[in-house]
Amino acid sequence: MAAPPGDNERPRVGLLYDERMCAHTTPDGEIHPECPERIRSIWKKLESEGIPQRCIILDAKMAEDKHIAYVHSAKHIKLIKSISSKEFDSRRQRIASKFNSIYLNKGSSEAAYLAAGSVIEVSEKVAKGDINSGIAIVRPPGHHAEPDEAMGFCLFNNVAIAANFLLNEKPELGIKKILIVDWDVHHGNGTQKMFYDDPRVLFFSVHRFDYGSFYPSGDDGAYFMIGEGPGAGYNINIPWEHGQCGDSDYVAAWDHILIPVAKAYNPDIILVSAGFDAAIDDPLGGCCVTPYGYSLLLEKLMPFAQGKIVMALEGGYNLNSIANSVLSCAKILLHEEVVGSSRSPAFESTWDILKAVRHELKGYWPALNIKLPQSLLASRGRPRPPEVTYSSSESEVEMDKGINTAENVEDGKFAEDLILPLSKLDLDEDCDGINASSKLQIEGHSSQCESCHDPQTLIPSDIIASSFTWRSSLSKIEVWYASYGSNMWKPRFLCYIEGGKTGEEIMEGLRFGMEDVVEKEDWWQEKEEVLLLAFRNGRRVVQGMTVPCSGSLDKSLPRSIIWKVLPHRLLFGRSYTRTWGKGGVAFLNPERDTSEKAHLCMYRITLEQFNDVLAQENSLHQEDGAIQRMVSPLLDVDILNYVAKNKSTRLETIKDGWYSTVLYLGEEDNVPILTMTCSASDIQCFKSGEFPTSAPSRDYMNTLVNGLVEGKQLTEAAATAYVDDAASRRL
Repeated sequence: MAAPPGDNERPRVGLLYDERMCAHTTPDGEIHPECPERIRSIWKKLESEGIPQRCIILDAKMAEDKHIAYVHSAKHIKLIKSISSKEFDSRRQRIASKFNSIYLNKGSSEAAYLAAGSVIEVSEKVAKGDINSGIAIVRPPGHHAEPDEAMGFCLFNNVAIAANFLLNEKPELGIKKILIVDWDVHHGNGTQKMFYDDPRVLFFSVHRFDYGSFYPSGDDGAYFMIGEGPGAGYNINIPWEHGQCGDSDYVAAWDHILIPVAKAYNPDIILVSAGFDAAIDDPLGGCCVTPYGYSLLLEKLMPFAQGKIVMALEGGYNLNSIANSVLSCAKILLHEEVVGSSRSPAFESTWDILKAVRHELKGYWPALNIKLPQSLLASRGRPRPPEVTYSSSESEVEMDKGINTAENVEDGKFAEDLILPLSKLDLDEDCDGINASSKLQIEGHSSQCESCHDPQTLIPSDIIASSFTWRSSLSKIEVWYASYGSNMWKPRFLCYIEGGKTGEEIMEGLRFGMEDVVEKEDWWQEKEEVLLLAFRNGRRVVQGMTVPCSGSLDKSLPRSIIWKVLPHRLLFGRSYTRTWGKGGVAFLNPERDTSEKAHLCMYRITLEQFNDVLAQENSLHQEDGAIQRMVSPLLDVDILNYVAKNKSTRLETIKDGWYSTVLYLGEEDNVPILTMTCSASDIQCFKSGEFPTSAPSRDYMNTLVNGLVEGKQLTEAAATAYVDDAASRRL
């Protein structure tokens, strides 16, 4: 290592590149976005601009197992260390196929050890003060790698290994607080998990999220994932709702979240998980950050930690974009001018997200407890791209009452008289199970087969009157009801709230003011007008649904509606229902599966309303009887806390119902997300064939497709394919 001759005032910037990391390639020579040319193109660009001559060149080093073991299991280390040996020649591809987005070859082991060791080397040099800052041009990338699993092109978590090395192996360097900034377009799930309860590391990830549908999918990258235990508040996610975010969106996240928090945290060193796949023209990211934009983000970090910054390469798959972006960052570290400009304003959704993040974290970071300047919010910026799906806060309730959800988030006005957040509910730590048999009084009749179920009106007014106490209490608690079946279509869901049905009712009930609309035989040709008149006359109608819903006592419409994509398997089971006739209905496998994606429409309703929906759903789908009267709730506060703690529970009072299991799917806006599905034992019955699986009926399929299309999740063709795929695959 030798300093370049000449200018003694030039910052000492370390630069590390080693061609040996290019030996990690696809075993069969197939084209792959994570290819050796990624780092070669960077190095060639830097050489063409004379950057290496103005930096201090560092030698790559292999990581030691003991350092990797701070974040990875012994089993995982052994696998990566041995995978390139001859004994694995015949098994390498089979092993790689077991992981998510991983390939392996004879050069993978060495490259992985070099990548991790090189980030350690640069970080140690910066921490010691041998250099001011440094760039580690390494591959394979690391931020997706979890303690016992390689994924997302990542084998070892390079930055996490380096952070633990500084904290645990080199206390004499005085590094006690580390800021990790992950600006890769994909969420740094692995890094987050490794420091989720550790306040010594402030982890900040800005990434494309698309409501959990963008890789690596799931809720880990959501804004409400803020850390736990002593690490609560030290995990910050900025989840973009869509692609096309650019310089202004990222700068806004820096100015209004990262910079205020970094000032308060005062880190000793900054490690940047520098993925450049949010760059303009990247084939995987779909965002629009320019090389100048990246230089701005880096420049805004330089006043902290005395400029001790380490950039470790993560993703980035457009060779021109990644090379030019690294060049711009290198110039910033060298205190050289970078020319460019950012003119487009941030998206409207960006301000919504930043306000939600600030609200979530303001209790931990007082600097975020200040309203964003009205001058910023007065001009809301660009609307969301028209082709993407986004959160909807528009409901009839909000429009009628003038509720502005985004402003309420910022002001913290979640009104204790309207909502009691889950975090404030009492939790019985000793509770290891719930038997809700005392929660519901059941009267029913036996049935000989599925086709003979005759649901009754569930909640007569006299019974409701006697249960006013629990209803009054649960009406003050809000939950998200997440639907993946016919209730994805809003008109269908509102049958459970307002009461109603369709099909036969319309044919028999044209007397409700619709006689003059059309003749009986062709009434559906004018279905929109019929539906409108039916609604005006107090009838909520849905095509193909032949059995009425009683509705909820509280007929208030959902406060807001959003969509999520979660890692669960959607399937269609049973062979006949009174509601839809011949065909299967939707179920969600209670077990998470990161290889699966299920679209869920979430309605923000009261816990009282959720109980009514739960009762109606199970009355319509029950093996041996019909629930007739509900004098106490199926799901009260105690059971809600149990579900939140244990992720699911099967309610004994409706164990014969098809949707007797309540799942807890996380939180949104500090409000629990719940859905209902079959039990794990029912899943086994579907697998064994004891319970039939069956494609949905035409009317049921149409309702599902309507929900997905009107919710702007999928096109009609894609929605049909999504349902067909779920119905046709074997469990």
